[in-house]
Amino acid sequence: MRISVLQENLQKALNTAVPALDTRPTLQVLGNVLLATEDSRLRVSATNLEMSITTWIGAKINDAGAITLPAKTLQELVNNLAPERVDMNLDPTTQTVNVRCGATNSNIKGIDAEEFPKVPIGGEPDFSISAKILREMITHTEFATSKDSGRPILTGIYMELDSNIMTLAAADGYRLAVRTTELDTTFRERVSLVIPSKTMAAVKKIMTDDEDILVTLPGERDLVMFQTKHTEISSQVLEGRFPDFRAIIPQRYSTSTIIETGDLLKAAKRAEIFARDNANSARIAIRPPASPGDAGEMLIIGRSSERGDNEGTLQATIEGEAIEIAFNIKYLIDVLNVVGEDRVIIESNGPANPGVVRIYEREDFLHVIMPMSTAR
Repeated sequence: MRISVLQENLQKALNTAVPALDTRPTLQVLGNVLLATEDSRLRVSATNLEMSITTWIGAKINDAGAITLPAKTLQELVNNLAPERVDMNLDPTTQTVNVRCGATNSNIKGIDAEEFPKVPIGGEPDFSISAKILREMITHTEFATSKDSGRPILTGIYMELDSNIMTLAAADGYRLAVRTTELDTTFRERVSLVIPSKTMAAVKKIMTDDEDILVTLPGERDLVMFQTKHTEISSQVLEGRFPDFRAIIPQRYSTSTIIETGDLLKAAKRAEIFARDNANSARIAIRPPASPGDAGEMLIIGRSSERGDNEGTLQATIEGEAIEIAFNIKYLIDVLNVVGEDRVIIESNGPANPGVVRIYEREDFLHVIMPMSTAR
């Protein structure tokens, strides 16, 4: 193999593929990236056997071939090369690649490409979706996935395709995020699967807003695949049944509050400084207007028996009863960080019931937060 590529293109390709690797691979070759020539392109692939990322860049191919090189070594080297042409020449007798860029000359020892696992490539897409919409849907749900490996099904994002509606949902037992959108494709039968959150994070990273993402659903290979113009991600789906999340979404409320997202986020962050000592439990008091025409108030209170307290008062449009409820304030901060709109609606049916956060004048997103015992 003897090829030439641009440093910036090789750097981008490596940064795209490397997130598929485990930090501590079980086999040495799984810590490597595959470099293989295809027509006038260089293919860069990485895998951990559960997820694979393949991307292609333009290259001048003098001699075709393939090799796997240590991902971390190659990435660190390329990141520090000058933004010039990179010449790579493989010595097949030693499986060593000579890398030249400007005045820099390096040799990297690799492993034969035949030892690299086969990476799934291609697939007949089942539907397409705007990258901009899919990125927002992942952003609106991934933060609510569980980090507890003891409940693996909750570490993924649930995807449902029913008629022309696509739903993503994530839950960790204390909160739930749900996002929907309409597709151009209509499914006659409902399809559901759970995709690892690491995969969805990688998908979000490779997308640009001006393209469509092609999605291939699990078939004989039992893999879900996401394809852009130059990159493909394939992933095994998680086994198990995702909880019936619709059953925990409150169907009624006694109090509805419309409030500015930015103001609430700042107040929640101030309360969190003190609520940390109280298991992040902060008290939220909602007070409807005393008389018609007046503004209602929302109080966000964080207290620490050792360090003090903080109380923020915000004006809000409130309908219904006065209530006082305790939430994990970090959960509220997490959802406010991703809504991306100026106003949100907070609905509650009393201190013992879950609270619901919606985006004002949008029906495609909701977030459910379970209440905590009253903060002191």
